[in-house]
Amino acid sequence: MIQVFNALSDPTRFAVVEKLTHGEQSVSELAKPFDMALPSFMQHLRVLEECGLVSTAKKGRVRYCRIQSSRLKDAESWLSVQRRRWETRLNQLDDYLSTMEEEKQ
Repeated sequence: MIQVFNALSDPTRFAVVEKLTHGEQSVSELAKPFDMALPSFMQHLRVLEECGLVSTAKKGRVRYCRIQSSRLKDAESWLSVQRRRWETRLNQLDDYLSTMEEEKQ
């Protein structure tokens, strides 16, 4: 899971994943808006592939990228658990602080 969040922490890779949520795209289409050489862009794609967020396949002479939504769902599930845990902790802190305030008065 750490690999997924590490991959998404980079703005270029995050933008690529966001673009792929709208459907499959060629590497050249994905690379177009970024101001970097294609080999540098391919390094970003490699990171996304290694953590399982993106898969690529060659069709003829063109390499296409597709998002692997199951990895995003795994990340979403983990975040959901963390959110519930912190909401519980914050509610407990709020209760404790309210009790402390009542005892003061």
